Amino acid sequence: MKIKELLHYTYIFPILAVGYYFSGAMGTGVISDVIAGILLTGSVLSAVHHAEVVAHKVGEPFGTIILALCITILEVALIISLMVAGGDQAITLARDTVFAAVMLILNGILGICILVGGVKYYEQFFARTSATTYLVSIVSILILTLVLPNFTSSVNGPFYNQAQLIFVSIACLVIYGIFLMVQTVRHRNYFIVSDEHPHENYIPSLQKTLISFIFLVICLAIVVLLAKGLSSTIENMVQSMGAPKSLVGVIIAGMVLLPEGLAAIRAARSNHIQSSLNLALGSALASIGLTIPAVSVVCIMYDIPLVLGLDKKDIILLSLSVFIVMLSLSRGKTNILYGTVLLVNLAAYIFTVIVP
Repeated sequence: MKIKELLHYTYIFPILAVGYYFSGAMGTGVISDVIAGILLTGSVLSAVHHAEVVAHKVGEPFGTIILALCITILEVALIISLMVAGGDQAITLARDTVFAAVMLILNGILGICILVGGVKYYEQFFARTSATTYLVSIVSILILTLVLPNFTSSVNGPFYNQAQLIFVSIACLVIYGIFLMVQTVRHRNYFIVSDEHPHENYIPSLQKTLISFIFLVICLAIVVLLAKGLSSTIENMVQSMGAPKSLVGVIIAGMVLLPEGLAAIRAARSNHIQSSLNLALGSALASIGLTIPAVSVVCIMYDIPLVLGLDKKDIILLSLSVFIVMLSLSRGKTNILYGTVLLVNLAAYIFTVIVP
């Protein structure tokens, strides 16, 4: 690569953000938090760029899988670090974060992608088999992890006992593992529309791809670290507004999901709705399919109680979201109504978090 290319903002912002975070300047005042916010935004935009470079090289659906897995791994690291530090006070953190991520992805990212694509192209077409494959896996894991704990009787409350937690974790890994095999080997054609990228001939060099992959990991890591560093500021802001503390989890989940959200929206604007679906639904599946087993292992090791079951209000909102997504993706084409309804669902979710 040329030196001039390395001076692009997508390389400069992550380096500045890493230096700023480890300088210890964060949390010293309003100005330091504003600088952190600017660097976080720049790192998010940089992550989107590097993810697209990697995706061009490896092709679909591998590019979207890489981004989804990177973000999920970092999300798990953030949740585990906060749970270990918080102890018993963080027993609902994993549930709330995963639920917020799923709701933001299914209603927010997917809704904006469908709406943006519908406004620009009226209708966009994708492989119905891909949507069905995603949703079968997502619905099964959602019920096992976030709904069923409310109805088991071995332990009172929305908990699993240790044996149940181990079983559900293994079930999540089995479903996600078989899904990846279907997506990448046996039925890869389900997740690719042959004419979706008719004019794309750019394939980056191996050197540029490796550099972009390294910077992608750096960008995602620093986004999570900056989000964690700003969490106390966000919490104070939420408390000053008089909003419930659960809103903090929604805001942090939104910041962590920004890179893949922007990448999915850009794909929809370019009439690549299949890539948008791969990003959104793949991230939702990875978020619950990998996060719950990882958190379960930590909770068993450190003997931390883990609340998984949602309350009745959240179960209703989750069921509504999944049902609308299933109907919206059942015909293999989208329009602005589907996107609008999903965004209304998102507004209802956020509103009921603020005004429960």
